[in-house]
Amino acid sequence: MNITVYLGANEGNDPALHKAVTELGAWIGQSGNTLVYGGSKSGLMGALADSVLNAGGRAIGVEPQFFVEKELQHDGLTQLIVTKDMSERKNKMIELGDAFIAFPGGTGTLEEITEVMSKVSLKQLDAPCILYNLNGYYNSLKELLNHMIEKGLSDQERQKGIFFADDLMQIQELLF
Repeated sequence: MNITVYLGANEGNDPALHKAVTELGAWIGQSGNTLVYGGSKSGLMGALADSVLNAGGRAIGVEPQFFVEKELQHDGLTQLIVTKDMSERKNKMIELGDAFIAFPGGTGTLEEITEVMSKVSLKQLDAPCILYNLNGYYNSLKELLNHMIEKGLSDQERQKGIFFADDLMQIQELLF
């Protein structure tokens, strides 16, 4: 299975992030799955790819040309796909993915996973969309989705396939 993971190229200031992303990567690598991610060597993205590769797994990076020009790509990947821009990158990552995980990240992570959430809710994508709610990181988004239902602007059926997982064990349960 190709597992597309969205996350930041920053390290963040919570040590739990690095520990959790390393565990996620080791599991992806050891379980025979393939990582699809943004292709960076920096921050949490680099730690994720390194942990997948160190566990004997495959890691496919999808990096826009302007990041490659800044030499931000991870050079040790199984495969690096270079796209012309961020839109092409997002489309390629969705095309390659069988399941989608948003690890805690910034605005780019949020933008990417909300596109997946929209496609899942519109039934244009039949794949699990998991928000890794490490230490409650996505609680506010979970509340917002529930608020949409309460206000009649969404419903349970539209949000079917969108999951929140507090830890790696819950992610594993959702995927298998």
